[in-house]
Amino acid sequence: MSMRVTFLGTSGAVPTTSRNPSAIFVNREGDRLLFDAGEGTQRQMMRFGTGFAVSDLFVTHIHGDHVLGIPGLVQTMEFNEREDPLTIHAPRGTGDEIEALVHAVGNRPSFPVRVTEVTPGETAVRREDYEVRAFRVDHDANAVGYALVEDERKGRFDRERAEELGVPVGPKFSKLHEGEPVELDDGTVVRPEQVVGDPRPGRRFVYTGDTRPSENVVAVAEDADLLVHDATFASDRADRAAKTAHSTAAQAGDVARRAGAARLALTHVSSRYANDTSAHRREANEAFDGEVLVPDDGQVVEVPYPDE
Repeated sequence: MSMRVTFLGTSGAVPTTSRNPSAIFVNREGDRLLFDAGEGTQRQMMRFGTGFAVSDLFVTHIHGDHVLGIPGLVQTMEFNEREDPLTIHAPRGTGDEIEALVHAVGNRPSFPVRVTEVTPGETAVRREDYEVRAFRVDHDANAVGYALVEDERKGRFDRERAEELGVPVGPKFSKLHEGEPVELDDGTVVRPEQVVGDPRPGRRFVYTGDTRPSENVVAVAEDADLLVHDATFASDRADRAAKTAHSTAAQAGDVARRAGAARLALTHVSSRYANDTSAHRREANEAFDGEVLVPDDGQVVEVPYPDE
């Protein structure tokens, strides 16, 4: 099953000629999820071919560079004759502001738009084999991050071993893989643990939104396959990062290292570094041995399973 992450907006508080404000699109096996919607997000979705069939929008906080794209996005969906509902998830206490954005300039969407509020620790969305959880971050606003966490997968089925035990090829293979014992013609019972390996981990995608380095983020991002972390500044502006409740690239690298993440994507890059993010990459690499990305707008990242 595929999980594809498209970085629609990677800039900090203001857009640049090459970077839009915050927005990340995740396509998980056809489930299309959007995390934040800075101004112009609908144009980025057209530009990079994600389409508008988003079921859920997850807002980290209501600073403009994370939400000003909502009115345009909703109206573009309406112009495209959308009928499917859209659910917008936002930190508890910010629902009224999100509603105001949805209905900006008197707009009344012709399709259902539902706004829900989440608190850290709550599951915002539960689907058949994954969920999206809100978690606490450290920002100067009512803010959360989001973690997309897949359920464990079945262990691998050992066909060769099953045949050695006399299990005939066919429906009994499926029953064993589903966790049910089977009885052979001679009365022998073969149990799942004899032919099915240990459960295998699913994938974990973690998006912090805006935050200072946080012990809670370290805990939530444990063994993350992709951690997308605030890296607004390089170390030359560490004081500014602390004052404005953001992180440096080195701090993001340290969080990824302590969390044991596989890959780190640095985002929310200040316009100060719009033309040169080499310091971000270098400083994060000094703190973190895994793969470091400083994605450009439009970059697509595939998230494989941990055992692939």
